[in-house]
Amino acid sequence: MSTSEAPALEVEELRVAYGGIAAVKGISLTVRRGEIVTLIGSNGAGKSTTLRAISGLVTISRGEVRLLGQAISGRPSHAIVRAGVAHVPEGRRLFGEMTVRENLLLGAYTCPRRELAVRVARVYEWFPALAERDHQLAGSLSGGEQQMVAIGRGLTADPKLLLLDEPSLGLAPKLVTQVAGMIQAIRDRGITVLLVEQNAQLALSISDRAYVLQTGQIAREGASRDLLGDPFVRTAYLGL
Repeated sequence: MSTSEAPALEVEELRVAYGGIAAVKGISLTVRRGEIVTLIGSNGAGKSTTLRAISGLVTISRGEVRLLGQAISGRPSHAIVRAGVAHVPEGRRLFGEMTVRENLLLGAYTCPRRELAVRVARVYEWFPALAERDHQLAGSLSGGEQQMVAIGRGLTADPKLLLLDEPSLGLAPKLVTQVAGMIQAIRDRGITVLLVEQNAQLALSISDRAYVLQTGQIAREGASRDLLGDPFVRTAYLGL
């Protein structure tokens, strides 16, 4: 398969261990270009570790990760960003004493200086509410606005693949709906998304396909609409 035909992301037999404890136990998954694919599962299932392994933040014990057909596993995280992967971590991780603009510029550190203003302007076009907060300290924003900044910071890297870790965490229901709309709008603009989300109902309602992780292994996979009706998923993750 040529790189022009390759999926956005391929993960094969990925294994990650912390000390002697296996956190991810040989999972394989694929994200096609233009998809939203979600990983759902309980706390400790290995969802966030999988994202960290893809973005180079933890060491892979075994397996391979390919972006658009090119191997990226084993590269340092800054090289993976340059290759086209942006990771929006759980908890937003903003610099509260820096302005919205300054936080966004941090995400564009691989960008040529002449393009910085264009990258930030594009984020403000997508999220107009942030343009009004340009010089406001990030720590003074509401939870929903902070999540916009965190996602916008990832987008200033101009990624081919955006990794989102628990974007609805700690948000009020109205803001959760807003974040869901943001994620779908990002995909509609041509950016592929791999989403980790504790809110399984939300994740399955906005994604194309899903993988269910249990104790570091894939227990279910398929179209999200099918998994919404799966008795195992409905009982274990949807509370139905």
